[in-house]
Amino acid sequence: MVKTEPFDAARYLTSAESQEELLNDAFASGDAGYVSHALGVIARARGMTEVARGAGVTREALNKALSENGDPRLTTLLGVARALGVTLTAHVETTP
Repeated sequence: MVKTEPFDAARYLTSAESQEELLNDAFASGDAGYVSHALGVIARARGMTEVARGAGVTREALNKALSENGDPRLTTLLGVARALGVTLTAHVETTP
């Protein structure tokens, strides 16, 4: 019998470059759930407890906010971004 275990992308996103690529893809999608999920994966890759501390929330609250059914507050997302060293910028697309 083959033993399997659940896939966890956090185990493979160990470089800052791969984390950045995931987050850029999530932002480009415009899907809030995907953005939240990507932040959760990156937080797990870096250590959820440390990220929660840097974001100013409990580990449990961060897990809940970044879960599949979570809906994090903007303040939580900004805190997580700050804790991860992610800089958010805006770019306005102009139409020709």
